[in-house]
Amino acid sequence: MQLRGGNRTTKGCKPRCDLLLRRMASEPESLAQRAGRMSQQGVVRAGRLRLRTLIMIRWVAAAGQTITVLAVHFGLGYPLPLPVCLAVIATLVLSNLILTQRGPGRARLDDRAGVVLLGFDVLQLAALLYVTGGLQNPFSILIIAPVMVSATILSRNSTIALTGLAVISISLLAFFRTPLPWSPGALELPLVYILGIWTALAVASVFISTYVWSVSEEARRMSEALAATHTSLLRQQRLSALGGLVAAAAHELGSPLATIAVVAKELSREVPRNSPIAEDVDLLLSQSERCREILAGLARTPEQSGPEPFDRLPLRQLLETAAEDYQSDGIAMTFHIDPAADGDEPIVVRSPEILGGLGTLIQNAVQFARREVTVISYWDVDTIRVTVHDDGPGFPASVLSVIGEPFISSRSDDGEHMGLGIFIAQTLLERVGALLTFGNRGGAEVVIRWPRFILDQGTDADGA
Repeated sequence: MQLRGGNRTTKGCKPRCDLLLRRMASEPESLAQRAGRMSQQGVVRAGRLRLRTLIMIRWVAAAGQTITVLAVHFGLGYPLPLPVCLAVIATLVLSNLILTQRGPGRARLDDRAGVVLLGFDVLQLAALLYVTGGLQNPFSILIIAPVMVSATILSRNSTIALTGLAVISISLLAFFRTPLPWSPGALELPLVYILGIWTALAVASVFISTYVWSVSEEARRMSEALAATHTSLLRQQRLSALGGLVAAAAHELGSPLATIAVVAKELSREVPRNSPIAEDVDLLLSQSERCREILAGLARTPEQSGPEPFDRLPLRQLLETAAEDYQSDGIAMTFHIDPAADGDEPIVVRSPEILGGLGTLIQNAVQFARREVTVISYWDVDTIRVTVHDDGPGFPASVLSVIGEPFISSRSDDGEHMGLGIFIAQTLLERVGALLTFGNRGGAEVVIRWPRFILDQGTDADGA
């Protein structure tokens, strides 16, 4: 379309807008993908040891037991109950073969599976020691090995359970055992010496497992802290990249939007007021003006922003202010105060982060609601909570685990939603100390919680 009063044309506006949106959707995508991979590589408490690693360790143990038994029996000439010893070792070999067949090599052991396997190893080694002299056997110290593995990779309760099993096995081996093979005859060590060995092994099991678990736990906490810090930095980098693109969008969209506004004004002059499309032209003009105001706000720096007329508002009034621009004729929006709210209504800080985050969540709820959006506020002496609920289809189960990541559409599969809204809202609200929870309860539900002192005292993100 071309204006009559000049040669300005709007033919290039739509392609420029489409190109800019495609750039916004594609440029930060690599950051989102890298962040997803990092979150999958984070330190997880369960599943720290691969099954293949434990199988290999057990193969080494079985080979070592077999070589030792054969060397003592045939090489040194000490008579051992060879068939029984080999049968006990065969149980370890058989269990390893079963694990190799049933479990993929890259599978990781959870806490429960680790306890079962290492507990089996303790009992297998105790049975082998029983038929080869009990605590009189110099190799009895190896019964501590499964406990050390547990202290390195399993939880505290699992390590305590395996330590207890090892101590019980040591106690039984002190009194129940076959004689230690010797030549000539059998060797019987004094009871006091046996009790000394028992004390040494029991104390070593408890002390060494406690020490190893404490050191490993400290290393695990450090790894988890580093992973959490790295994830947070990636999120901030994505937000910074998104902020740069928003500033670029505000700059580049200004020119085509100004052209659209000029066209709308020309149409408003030329279309008679009684025309059927006069109302549509007025709507186009008002919406283009609103877009210009939004872009001006995006391009404005915090230093350029003047003070708000009311920097502190009652909580309900703040919620109504955040939802003011997202009212819809077909959707009823109601604001409630939870009857369990305790005390006077809090007077909270009117900050751009809170208004922008809450407004985006309310807009998302209005977009997918069928008839109603409900905003419920609650407070007590410690917490301020806001719940945004709609009666729409809810969040798909497949995206609840990754909701809040950029460029993941959470409520629609038609390809028109890039999933930026919830990511931006969550990031803005987390900057002022909020914790967001997403779920479904007769529709989508978002719960935002703040420690009350953050909003009451106007603490900024750094203070939080």
